[in-house]
Amino acid sequence: MVLACATLAHAQAAPAGKLSIIMFGAHPDDCDIRSAGTAAKWVALGHKVRFVSVTNGDAGHHEMGGGILAARRRAEAQEVGKRLGIEYVVLDNHDGELVPSLQVREQIIAQIRQVKADLVLGPRPNDYHPDHRYTGVLLQDAAFMVTVPNILTHIPALTKNPVFLYYQDGFQKPNPFSPDIAVDITDTYEKKIDALDAHVSQFYEWLPWHAGRLDQLPKDVKARRDWLKKDRGSNVSPVMRTALEKYYGKDVAATVQQFEAFEICEYGGRPSAEEIKRLFPFLP
Repeated sequence: MVLACATLAHAQAAPAGKLSIIMFGAHPDDCDIRSAGTAAKWVALGHKVRFVSVTNGDAGHHEMGGGILAARRRAEAQEVGKRLGIEYVVLDNHDGELVPSLQVREQIIAQIRQVKADLVLGPRPNDYHPDHRYTGVLLQDAAFMVTVPNILTHIPALTKNPVFLYYQDGFQKPNPFSPDIAVDITDTYEKKIDALDAHVSQFYEWLPWHAGRLDQLPKDVKARRDWLKKDRGSNVSPVMRTALEKYYGKDVAATVQQFEAFEICEYGGRPSAEEIKRLFPFLP
């Protein structure tokens, strides 16, 4: 069962001449953490963006769970959709129980085909959380199948394989993240914080509690947003600064304060430098 969390959730392909970008996360805040700043850049240029949470998030809290929590997180995702100007879809799979089954793979294929995606983003299949890992595996499993007409025959197959990208992460084994594309989001960082701020159950309750620092959280609404903005800021490492230099040049890259980075997946379309510029039209 698929539950759509935005007023535009039944929309299909992007308007003529515009890109269609679909981003997957395991939970209803994962896309936001990894790519909301870049999403805001696409939206500003009139391109179509859909976030998809592969689970409903019904286990991610210390005081509530089940259907009540799932409904709350679905409402938070809907609020993000309004704030960013995107579609936000939540698939009705249980949090903490995701496995790379055929059923869920077909859900992923359906989402990619529905929007006629040019670009698909998601996590790498190595991560501390099994839901994250299996979301990465599911995307890899879907990468070729989206173009096979005899798979999921009631939704037309794509005639061109989208480009698949991985979000940045810090895991080193079996291999570290490689930043093929780096985006300066300094100018859209406030939009990203607006998105994260909508996930009240996560950033102001569950995650601080799980980290043992709930007592550090300000009570005032503005103060807690300021705390979140500082807490979620980028650490521009030398490796990431070099990745930024590839697109922005050394002088501009040295001034970047906030960024998001992506790695090209070996599955799916293999983009040339020109294709990357087409898919990321805000890169200089």
